[in-house]
Amino acid sequence: MVNLPPNLSVRNNHLFIGGCDTTELAGTYGTPLYVTDEDRIRDNYQGYVTALSLYYPRTRVLYAAKANGNLSILKILAQEGAGADVFSSGEVHLALLAGMQPGFLLFNGSSKTKEDHRLAVEKGIRVSLDSLDELSQLNQVAKEAGKVVEVSFRVNPALDVPTHPKIATGLATSKFGIPATEILDAYKAALSCEHVTPVGIHCHIGSQILDIEPFAQEARVLMQVVSELHRLGVKFAFVDLGGGLGVAYDHHGSAAPTFSDYAGAVIPVCTDTFSRLGIQPEIWIEPGRSMVCDSTILLTRVNSVKRAHKTFVNVDAGFNTLIRPAMYDSFHEVLVANRAGEAACGTFTVTGPICETGDILAHDRQLPDITAGDLVAVLDTGAYGYAMASQYNGRGRCAEALVRKGEADLMRRAETTQDLMHALVTPSWLK
Repeated sequence: MVNLPPNLSVRNNHLFIGGCDTTELAGTYGTPLYVTDEDRIRDNYQGYVTALSLYYPRTRVLYAAKANGNLSILKILAQEGAGADVFSSGEVHLALLAGMQPGFLLFNGSSKTKEDHRLAVEKGIRVSLDSLDELSQLNQVAKEAGKVVEVSFRVNPALDVPTHPKIATGLATSKFGIPATEILDAYKAALSCEHVTPVGIHCHIGSQILDIEPFAQEARVLMQVVSELHRLGVKFAFVDLGGGLGVAYDHHGSAAPTFSDYAGAVIPVCTDTFSRLGIQPEIWIEPGRSMVCDSTILLTRVNSVKRAHKTFVNVDAGFNTLIRPAMYDSFHEVLVANRAGEAACGTFTVTGPICETGDILAHDRQLPDITAGDLVAVLDTGAYGYAMASQYNGRGRCAEALVRKGEADLMRRAETTQDLMHALVTPSWLK
């Protein structure tokens, strides 16, 4: 039996999310359809705030906007008081439009453009620098604007963490950050700049990490660097520990670490160092997946069932809609939403409509007997679901709905064929 998160329930054999019947949602808005429970996001945010504040009151949650950048989700988190870890000018604009304060944003990234820097300087957004080259470029942009921009550097702690190699960002071989052994020289260079002021430090070791110890190791490395930089004269306004706390995609297995587990492992490491140095910077964290993942399900309609060397359930969502299973071999629980209370009676492989052999959402799952027209729910799709969707095979991206206490409304409409053509132009010689 699948252990459902608290925002999901089964009534009369139908799967409900946020008090709404998924079969009715699919009938109203069509499929594929992402459905997000607003209250689950608010609960997750408050869970982090409560856990962190228990150890240190000067903490701030910066939501990792790349996980799910829908404007409505950013507005929900802005209302709760969150800031954001932003990775592009587009994410900056979305965060500001959602009502997030510029001072609660951190512009990250290893390959920012001059336009990115100009926007950060113009809006008064702090920048996490990834190289000495970027420091020089940002200092010049700020000089041209006649302003001073506050910055941090991203430290690479050279930690091997238990996660997929493509989302391990704190390895010594990673493209991100400056090695901890070289970071002092970077801050010395920043302290000598007229239009850049270092006020923080930043680190992020990876994503979907289910072991707490790597976060504690990261904090210990970072505090060693903070101690050295304090002696150098850096005045810390914030220390950013990044994000990366994983979630339990397999609802038959063990649970993921809790927000309290995370806070208890990392915050005391920081506060011990702060007390010794006599400083009180804010502690920032950047949760993405653990903030929104379990708030959302993907609903997809069964087009046909084919019995070959195995039984394939062909649905209308493929890796154009949810790429994680194809890209990372990721596991997502699947349920038959209109038969959610029925016992499993066979083994099924859920496949999408994309012209690729790897377009498989779920391998060999024990499910009730499935027929064309049934509705499949893919769980835990709030992070890196729609955010990584594409228009491959000429398929428009699907709609997104928001639910709250039995109410539902769209927060993004489905793309049409006209949307696929919207940005296309014809060269003069082809007219």
